[in-house]
Amino acid sequence: MSTCRKTVSVEEQIGQWRNYLLRRQAIHSVDVAELEDHLREQIAVLAESGLSSDEAFLVAVKRMGALDALSREFAREHSERLWKQLVVLPSDVEGQGVRVRSDAYVVFALAVAAAMLLKLPELFGMRLQEDAAFYARNAGLFVLPLLTGYFAWKRGLGANTLTWLAVAFAAAGVLANVYPFAPHGYTEVLAVLHLPIALWVAVGIAYAGDRWNEVAGRMDFIRFSGELFIYYYVLIALGGGVFTGFLVMMFQTIGINAEWFIQSWLIPCGAAGAVLVASWLVEAKQSVIENMAPVLTRLFTPFFTILLVTFLVTLVVTGRGVSIERELLIAFDLLLVVVLGLLLYSLSARDAQVPPGAFDVMQVVLVVSALLADAVALWAISARITEFGFTPNRVAALGVNIILLVNLAWSAVLYVRFLSERGSFMDLERWQTSYLPVYAVWAGIVVIVFPIVFGFM
Repeated sequence: MSTCRKTVSVEEQIGQWRNYLLRRQAIHSVDVAELEDHLREQIAVLAESGLSSDEAFLVAVKRMGALDALSREFAREHSERLWKQLVVLPSDVEGQGVRVRSDAYVVFALAVAAAMLLKLPELFGMRLQEDAAFYARNAGLFVLPLLTGYFAWKRGLGANTLTWLAVAFAAAGVLANVYPFAPHGYTEVLAVLHLPIALWVAVGIAYAGDRWNEVAGRMDFIRFSGELFIYYYVLIALGGGVFTGFLVMMFQTIGINAEWFIQSWLIPCGAAGAVLVASWLVEAKQSVIENMAPVLTRLFTPFFTILLVTFLVTLVVTGRGVSIERELLIAFDLLLVVVLGLLLYSLSARDAQVPPGAFDVMQVVLVVSALLADAVALWAISARITEFGFTPNRVAALGVNIILLVNLAWSAVLYVRFLSERGSFMDLERWQTSYLPVYAVWAGIVVIVFPIVFGFM
């Protein structure tokens, strides 16, 4: 047994085991509580027979059976329950049904409020098409404060935390609307892109509540973010597109053009309200389909690994340099962000107790390849800055690449340590979740400092 595992208490190991079970598709929290009681009984019996606490835990888990097999067994026994969970509110077990219905009403009210908030500027003469820059700067402020408020209500946040969150959103609103940005300037575009990133951490603090300072709390927020992306951009967005198409077609049959309604009301208001509805769906149905993001990660990790390795080999064989065109460098940065997302969501679904396997080796190859690709991108950005000088876009791209470089480099070290059994998988999770505030800090710098340094150009 490795030294790092001995430092982990039995309660922490049981907590990791419990959190992993809670993420399985078929197992309810009630089921997990029953299984945990059984596990603790096994540990107590084994401890009385003379085993150490660590040994008792490992033997008890082994006797309980593989967690994936356990999940499949529950799925076979309760398959009808899984389907019902997708569309039916849970039965009123200890008030759970009442709470879910209450949540649904609150979320619906907040979704309507987000739509009304989006239309509120029209009372002061602002129009979505004519004043697109204003709406872009405030896009996150129409929705994220309401989403943060929802989670603050759900988690019962204290007054001190609520005050700081309110101050953060108020300051963001002032900066977005008071700064004298040049029309369509670089710093305005950067502020539009980075302000929601900075504020998303505020949502995370509300989502995790008292568990924000814990690795598991921040990892839960990462999981939630991935599932929200899938719900919002895949399920709801595709469904909304189909609905919009039928709306146009049906009204065209009677000679009415509904384009004005779609552009001014349906799409903007629906997009704002859908963020809250999708968040509630993720929260309410996470026991059924929370594993969607990790499943997609498993599917696409091999493809992106092959892509990066092929790119690096081609780069070496042909001796060609990376193009320093801005659009290509932005696309390259997005690729690195996708790789980081694949790493995060594979970590979020992995059982920390399972020894390293073939997929972990592939993850290391992916991370190292991304690290080398990031170094190539940094060289290209440095060349562009040397040739053309500093601009807000180039400095922002340089900063993002340095942040990704540090993350990927230490992730590679920790993953290699884990593969060689010289480190714990929890070290890798702790590093990734602890790095979240770095993205928010950098986004805040881009929003607050860049406009001043570059003269709001």
